Amino acid sequence: MLCRTGIHRTGGALRRSLATQIPISIEKDCSTITPPYDSLIEKLGRVRNHLKRPLSLAEKILYSHVVDPDQAFSSGGKIRGESYLQLRPERVAMQDASAHLQFMSAGLAQSAVPASIHCDHLIQAVEGAESDLKRSIVTNQEVFDFLQSAAAKYGLEFWRPGSGIIHQIVLENYAAPGMLMLGTDSHTPNAGGLGMLAIGVGGADAVDAMTATPWELKAPKVIGVHLTGKMGGWTTPKDLILHLAGKLTVRGGTGSILEYFGPGVASQSCTGLATIANMGAEVGATTSTFPYSARMRDYLIATGRAPVAKAADRAAAQGFLSPDEGIEYDQLIEIDLSKVEPTINGPFTPDLSTPVSKFGEFIKSQGWKDEFSAGLIGSCTNSSYEDMTAVADLAKQAKAAGLTTKVPFLCTPGSEQVRATIERDNVTSALEDVGAVVLANACGPCIGQWKRDDKQGEENAILTSFNRNFKSRNDGNKLTMNFLASPTIVTAMAFSGKLSFNPMTDSISLPSGESFKFQPPHGRDLPTDGFTPGNGEFYPIRNPAPQPEVNIVIKPDSQRLEILEPFGSHFGPGSGNPRGLELPSMKVLLRVRGKCTTDHISAAGPWLKYKGHLTNISENLRDTQAINDEGGEMNVAFDKDTNSQGTIPEIAKRFKARNQPWAIIVDDNYGEGSAREHAALQPSFSIVRCGMIIARSFARIHETNLKNSVLRLFADKADTPHAWGDVETGNGAEIKLQSLSQRINVNKSDGDSFQLSI
Repeated sequence: MLCRTGIHRTGGALRRSLATQIPISIEKDCSTITPPYDSLIEKLGRVRNHLKRPLSLAEKILYSHVVDPDQAFSSGGKIRGESYLQLRPERVAMQDASAHLQFMSAGLAQSAVPASIHCDHLIQAVEGAESDLKRSIVTNQEVFDFLQSAAAKYGLEFWRPGSGIIHQIVLENYAAPGMLMLGTDSHTPNAGGLGMLAIGVGGADAVDAMTATPWELKAPKVIGVHLTGKMGGWTTPKDLILHLAGKLTVRGGTGSILEYFGPGVASQSCTGLATIANMGAEVGATTSTFPYSARMRDYLIATGRAPVAKAADRAAAQGFLSPDEGIEYDQLIEIDLSKVEPTINGPFTPDLSTPVSKFGEFIKSQGWKDEFSAGLIGSCTNSSYEDMTAVADLAKQAKAAGLTTKVPFLCTPGSEQVRATIERDNVTSALEDVGAVVLANACGPCIGQWKRDDKQGEENAILTSFNRNFKSRNDGNKLTMNFLASPTIVTAMAFSGKLSFNPMTDSISLPSGESFKFQPPHGRDLPTDGFTPGNGEFYPIRNPAPQPEVNIVIKPDSQRLEILEPFGSHFGPGSGNPRGLELPSMKVLLRVRGKCTTDHISAAGPWLKYKGHLTNISENLRDTQAINDEGGEMNVAFDKDTNSQGTIPEIAKRFKARNQPWAIIVDDNYGEGSAREHAALQPSFSIVRCGMIIARSFARIHETNLKNSVLRLFADKADTPHAWGDVETGNGAEIKLQSLSQRINVNKSDGDSFQLSI
């Protein structure tokens, strides 16, 4: 049993006291986390009766979770990229207020599948772990109490604030080879490091699984990534995915699963594979997966899931957890790991990839200062025991030479289990000895929860081991350039303070006149003395029974939580649409110039406190970096009726008050980035039940989120970029959709018109 001595309930509020170390249980209750391998293998046999060809690992896992294989595959035709599948996921993981409000409206007593709630986005990094957590529990008490009561009422496992980042906790506790799960975050694929399919979705899709509604997914294509050779020296799994992002770009994996295979997979640790899978989201991939390996088995056993490992061994022996021979992938990428070198990606996009040996030259060519202002390691991407011990190795080398970091150095453990174990094994002290500040077990600066007082309004660079580096994301400063790298590269460079420093070849001058050069770091993927869970109060009661008598209280005047009312239909009575089943004419609210991520649409950072309050969070609609192509200004929209301008939220509200449906014109890969469902809910909230977003292409999760609320259209790629160039916004141009001919009529205010195919 886990003792519960870290956080107490006092007067209905969460309070923290001293943590108590507890021994790790020999074996967890694995009844709800062991996939039903026998039934999955039987169902896969039915699939093979129709698809008489070799199957990839991704196909085996996905197709064995189809509700009715005989109906889905009876035609025997092409499936990948064409067929829509009705699926039964086995588990759901939710972070903060995502999905809970939607599930409440379903009227069910409990979730149809095991599900968990994680509090990781609302803990702000200011001073350090203890004070930051205490402050965040007080400031977010209303939300945390809501989540805890919802978990109790519906029988969901509740991971308290401070327990860790959802993805690391899922990997440590719930992930299992061959499982299909959904998570309300784009980095849910992190769990693919354990040979499963973990897919990021919005809250509405998560509720499908929780209500036993078949979850629909267009069958992804499968990109095979063949790994040969072996990493050495400074190269890490993070460098592999940074290198691959440079090859595929942020759109290259859209509509596809990345399936890694070959001899290079077996040499990677489970948490290293999770890092690779985590950043598959940055190339648009649906998810990533790997064949079951001995390293996965070791990790399962080390984290108290030996029964899962035994069951997986049996399934693997039947060929379920590896691809068939003779697979034809939709695309095949060959990577020799021995030729991959440490890589740095950015700024402002995760696919601008530069080998570290050429990074100094790149910095010089851009005219940037050869300095950076902070180094940050950890987050859901790189916060494992292996990452931290490798970084501690460098810290010990530096300390022996008399060095401390030359820039602020912040470290975020991924979970309470990792934090407690690295503290016990003197990893934490090794980092603090050279200047590190250890933050709370939460997303922190990676998601914008970083109270940074310096460099605001100044151009500066930071180095992080995070997964995403869009403008303003980390510290709210659009001029901060975030360069992504492995934790070891970030750490080594923090002792130099220069962007051009290459730890593989360069030395650091010492006060004595001598020079110091780092040796390649060495980490341990699993602790010799086993993991220790640390503060037992952070942990949930496993497999809790629903408590229907629990009352979920949302104050009528709450500024943090709001009951989510269903959106009205675009059509029929009460829709505000006089054309019945035809869409009315619309006006162009905004033409967005260039990249438009979910961070552009719905900013993170301080706005996350309104995640459970749609009215309040809608005030940030395109409130950060979205550039209006008409005029080139940020967060400016026009109202031609009154010959005035305002912020985008202001003009959208004016349109709504006039009962004026509107459309937004965007470019490629619209909605790249987070699974942030509010980026879709906010436009829905701000329109008169009739609205369109017209894009050349959409990012997968955002398109899925939009289909639940806003009409989205793909305009013809050949003519979209130029056709809208002089179309007036703000009640200027008029758009009419011709559904039968699949064309859009655009009538400009000067009397000209044109058509686009959709």
